[in-house]
Amino acid sequence: MDKKKFTEKTSWFWKWFLNNQVVVGLVVVLLLLLILLVFTKVSYLFEPVGQFFAIVGLPMVLAGILFYLMNPVVNYLEKKGIKRQYGIILLFIVVLLLLVWGIVVIVPEIREQIQSLVKSFPGYINTIGEKADQLFKDPSFRSIQEYIENSAQKILESITDLTQNLSRATLQGLGSVVSVVTNIVIALFTAPIILFFLLKDGKRLGPYLVSFLPNRMRRPTYRVLSEMNQQLASYIRGQLTVAFAVAVMFMIGFSIVGLNYGILLGVLAGFLNLIPYLGSFLAMVPVVFIAIVTGPIMLVKVIIVFAIEQTIEGRIVSPLVLGSQLEIHPVTIMFVLLTAGKIFGLAGIILGIPFYAVAKVIATHVFEWYKSVSTLYNDEEAVEESADS
Repeated sequence: MDKKKFTEKTSWFWKWFLNNQVVVGLVVVLLLLLILLVFTKVSYLFEPVGQFFAIVGLPMVLAGILFYLMNPVVNYLEKKGIKRQYGIILLFIVVLLLLVWGIVVIVPEIREQIQSLVKSFPGYINTIGEKADQLFKDPSFRSIQEYIENSAQKILESITDLTQNLSRATLQGLGSVVSVVTNIVIALFTAPIILFFLLKDGKRLGPYLVSFLPNRMRRPTYRVLSEMNQQLASYIRGQLTVAFAVAVMFMIGFSIVGLNYGILLGVLAGFLNLIPYLGSFLAMVPVVFIAIVTGPIMLVKVIIVFAIEQTIEGRIVSPLVLGSQLEIHPVTIMFVLLTAGKIFGLAGIILGIPFYAVAKVIATHVFEWYKSVSTLYNDEEAVEESADS
């Protein structure tokens, strides 16, 4: 009898233990931490894999971005009766002609503006310093003048230390320049080849990958891959389209108001716009700097251009192109940008959001599967009805 009671108590304990959400969650976290610990102990085994992706990563990323941009055009040409291979070749020719046009027309202008900006930069610094001195000599700033001077001295010392560290790091990193140049050359030659086969056989990639899985896992896995592909396509096409529109609007606006280096600043604004929420404001820092040196009237003109661009982008361009396809809260985007930027630098800032969107799709489907196989999330009323029956 005692043995029977002990068995019943033990059975009740294990049922409670397995059906307790907190305990199951802690066990899952513990298993994940153990897996991470094991991976840290055998990380040397994955060094060849890391080296492989270091070589092929850049051309694959470039090919993937261009694939999402060019695939809709290829599909459209195919629907119009042009064979897919011929449509790809035609699109490649058009892109090549656009690149040649950009190299001949746009690149020399940007190069001249960069050279002019580099030559004029010391003069801009002196002008800003003189205007700051005039402002600080005003009697209203006398009470905080000492604090401002100390702060300026500390900033100057920090800039000097940063310059020395950058020079030292540059000298130490000269040995890796050859490796970086080699990777870029490899990417420029291999990315078009990868892109061609992605455009040609991209539709077969998903079914081919899931063909290695058991039959019961193929359909849900293919659905997950399709949603991941849709998320990436929406984000990449949308962000690049908005960035291009922002660059064009700023170049036109700066040209109208007569701001120096308008094309260079417009291209910079378009590139920085790839950073969600922060890009346009970061792009305005050098613009405002140059406008202040030029004069107060130019500063007012630049602010008007910025206000018009933000209105058009926020009310027309972004809603039409991006919409709310990713369904990511702005606070989450900020955390992702800060974390990815801290860990991976500029690449993390640009690629952090799409990778988060993919991870969100995977996590959502894994959680839905766990809910379906677990009794922890069953409706209490449904449980009571099944118990009564």
